[in-house]
Amino acid sequence: MSIFVSGGAGFIGSHLVDKLSKKYHVIVFDNLLRGSKLVTNKNITLIEKNIKNYKDVLNATKNCSIVFHLAAFLGVDEVAKNPIETMETESIGTFNVINACIENNINKIVYASTSGIYGKVDIEKAVEENFQVSPSSSYAIAKRYNEIYLKSIFLEHKIDNFSLRYFNIYGPRQDTRMVIPRFFNQALNNEDIVVYGNGMQTRDFTFIDDTINATIEIAEKCTGSEIINITKGEDITILELANKIVKLTKSKSKIKLVDNPSFRKDYEVQKRFGSSEKLLSLIGKKPETSLDEGLKLTYDFIKNSK
Repeated sequence: MSIFVSGGAGFIGSHLVDKLSKKYHVIVFDNLLRGSKLVTNKNITLIEKNIKNYKDVLNATKNCSIVFHLAAFLGVDEVAKNPIETMETESIGTFNVINACIENNINKIVYASTSGIYGKVDIEKAVEENFQVSPSSSYAIAKRYNEIYLKSIFLEHKIDNFSLRYFNIYGPRQDTRMVIPRFFNQALNNEDIVVYGNGMQTRDFTFIDDTINATIEIAEKCTGSEIINITKGEDITILELANKIVKLTKSKSKIKLVDNPSFRKDYEVQKRFGSSEKLLSLIGKKPETSLDEGLKLTYDFIKNSK
């Protein structure tokens, strides 16, 4: 049995491939724009191509049973500065994946969506999947479009699909486009830890191992077409996060509050955390790794990688 993973050399993708390749042959499809985080083995075949090329996607997905579609343009700063590339990767890439699945008779797609779809509304309780979404950035709008597109594909072509709204995934191998590895990097170099705004904005950080376990179990156990939060369900302020990392690393860094650059405005939300009750009802479990435990595991990886 072969599995196709687009974006499989990236942070989430490489961890997904690690676990899948213990049971299946995995086709990794990635343009390696950001290099590769893959740990290769005999069950992994890497195809260095662009998700926007339909013929390449069609050929690579032949004889695959499940498609995990993770290819995306990532990182708030990168996405904000490259809105066209962001939206084209999402729209053209997903169009190619879907049509390749139709032509190659693949009946299951797992799609990496985002909690950014919930938009900038301040939410006082854990947000559920039926919340009235309000995406404002190019990235989130493109992700929401694909969720709707996939639902229509299920209705017309009966291809099972699952849009997973990932909430601030973190862990080993993540690069400094994301906040936790950026804070670790600054702390380990005893540099100022730069926090945007007043630092009181909150995020719901979900550890990579929990994320991968949920992603695979959804693919193996679920049918139909669903939108599912992948979330720890607990939020923390960015200021608290910075202080945790300073304490963990025993850093001499100071925390520096700076104004948000104008290009980040569409991506900033004051409070966000999700409900994992739907996930629990579907697969019988939800993310359990505490932030303290996940930060320690991430820090241990960073130290051992030096």
